[in-house]
Amino acid sequence: MNKILQPEMVFVWALQPRPVALAAALIMAFGVLGAVPRASAQSQTLAPIVVKAQEGTSLTAPTRQEAKTQIQQTPGAVELVPDTVWRDTQAATIKDILDYTPGVFVQPKWGEDSRLSIRGSGLSRYYHMRGIALYQDGAPLNNADGSTDFQWIDPTAYRYTEVFKGANALRYGAGTLGGAINFVTPTGHDASPFQGRVDLGSFGWRRTQLSSGFAGETVDGFITGSWQRQDGFRDHSGGNSLRVSGNIGWRLSDKLETRFYVTGVRIRQELPGSVTREQALNDPRQAAAINEKNDWQRNIDGGRIANRTVLVAGDTTYEFGGWLAQSHLRHPIYQYIDNDYTDYGLYSRLVNTTPLAGHDNRLTLGLTWSAGKVNAGNYENVGGNRGTKLSKTDDRSNNITLYGENAFDIVPGVSLIAGAQYLHAERKRSDLFNGTKPATRSGEKSYDFFNPKLGVLWQVSPKWQVYGNVSRSAEPPTFGDMSFATSNDLDRLKPQRATTFEIGTRGEAGDFGWDASLYHARIKDEYQCLSSMFSICDKTTNLDRTIHQGLELGMSWTATRGLFAQGPQTDSLQLKGTYTFSDFRFDGDKDWGNNQIPGVPRHYLRAEIVYKHPAGFHLGPNVEWVPQAYYVDNVNSVKTASYVLLGFRAGWEKGPYSFYIDGRNLTNRKYIASASITDRANASSALFEPGMGRAVFAGVQVRY
Repeated sequence: MNKILQPEMVFVWALQPRPVALAAALIMAFGVLGAVPRASAQSQTLAPIVVKAQEGTSLTAPTRQEAKTQIQQTPGAVELVPDTVWRDTQAATIKDILDYTPGVFVQPKWGEDSRLSIRGSGLSRYYHMRGIALYQDGAPLNNADGSTDFQWIDPTAYRYTEVFKGANALRYGAGTLGGAINFVTPTGHDASPFQGRVDLGSFGWRRTQLSSGFAGETVDGFITGSWQRQDGFRDHSGGNSLRVSGNIGWRLSDKLETRFYVTGVRIRQELPGSVTREQALNDPRQAAAINEKNDWQRNIDGGRIANRTVLVAGDTTYEFGGWLAQSHLRHPIYQYIDNDYTDYGLYSRLVNTTPLAGHDNRLTLGLTWSAGKVNAGNYENVGGNRGTKLSKTDDRSNNITLYGENAFDIVPGVSLIAGAQYLHAERKRSDLFNGTKPATRSGEKSYDFFNPKLGVLWQVSPKWQVYGNVSRSAEPPTFGDMSFATSNDLDRLKPQRATTFEIGTRGEAGDFGWDASLYHARIKDEYQCLSSMFSICDKTTNLDRTIHQGLELGMSWTATRGLFAQGPQTDSLQLKGTYTFSDFRFDGDKDWGNNQIPGVPRHYLRAEIVYKHPAGFHLGPNVEWVPQAYYVDNVNSVKTASYVLLGFRAGWEKGPYSFYIDGRNLTNRKYIASASITDRANASSALFEPGMGRAVFAGVQVRY
């Protein structure tokens, strides 16, 4: 009798060792959908393959539709997430922005801090995220060494978010395994003269936000500020934040515009810490004892300025910009960390759309220089206060990135895209003080990477595309990857390199929209940060060879119209869902064989059903489902726990007024939201972050 294959077995069969099989099946299936001639008032034609410089209300800040047109020129997995996705929710963390983006796994730990991974990037990094390049309005948010903090992100301040997975981020010159995320703020052209909101919710959570915009003939501006406070679901997890950001644009002529951006943050956050698996699932509100005793915190004060200038000359668009960011981290944990960060840089980019040999062609060239320094001091933590100095280093980074990409229409509708990134990176650590330890941690090293990419984009019809690509990526170590040991970690750590193959499709067919991609990445010297009983993410090591592969599916479907309201405006029932399958493994490792790489669920599903009425209200349930626990250690001996979270949200919007209510984890499920990893775990390993219990949030908003 034939053995019946379960869904997971089918995915693994398709991904190992022949990923083309499943990809071809997916493309054929979506091709059938794309051929169905169903008309819809909401259907939108996908962008043509080659886009010339567009003249709109702003040259420096593309509208959402202009950005969608541009991002769909990428022969790989990308997403544009509008603010309508998270605007009528609690919208307190990056998880609210990216929750329905397939391939992205993000879970909050406490306050506004999260663990973010795209296709397994920085999977073990518990703090100072690595492996993903973050941008705001096209200028880097990361420190020059590649690390970053989520506390710069304010979900209430963005008009839309662009997600470039993997080497598909070459548009900005990024060449990391995880790709890039660009957060785009409004301008005076698309902002209300006055907008405000007030939000309240469980566990003492409250927020106030105000913004304003103006637009004249040549000058426009926008400013927004938000204040947020929470007592926290867990003990010792309270905090507050204040964020202000804005921009002002000056249209010098019809072809030239410059825009300046400013951002300021003030964060005060208690840290409840990681606990054992049993504690997380039985008493999730408790904090780790050492965290309360020594008053562990994460406090950040920072500011950032940036500029973006665009000049359009015929078929060529020139872009120039720069940024400067400074921040101060006061971070009492097992030691009191007192760091000052300064990061700065310049960039230039041109896009030329002059036809080549009678064929449409788009050439992109870019150059980015970034640099930064960290004055890093470690002191004794005396009840949350700074004690005796233990060590001090001066860390410096310098990077030059040169990149180019050319999209050539072989025949109308089929574009061949070839590109490459060259990165020269320098890292230098000067050991200024290390107590009585005789060894030095001083060292310096430079890295040179050449990362090519080749892809094809097929516009099958005006409403759907098929794509494929192969690319290389490489990453030098960050200073967060270096321990406080007595050795030079720059000599110990090797750069991480990867080759990724990808195939996929996206499009619309009537009331159905889809986004599907299949990828296979072979990685050499992947960074893995291991935790110990004494410290979270205590030491970063290089793995030998690993494999990251997976399937990313997203869909939206207006299942029916006219249920209760007929006429020119009807009601509708809309379904939205994403599914991510992640198969991450060691590849014949001498210690771990072909074990699963710990830290991420193999299956992750997010879905919702929403009823919308023309009177302005909407409501519906949603679900977050991790059907299979994942390992937290390399030996594959200790797991998290599977879970299902049920939620419900409703809202009403009419004219300038709107209201929402957002219920989460309504069954009060005890679950593990996030976990750090180690080589060998046991029952006493404190690696787990409990998820939030039942919670309800509500808010009102007004625009004039």
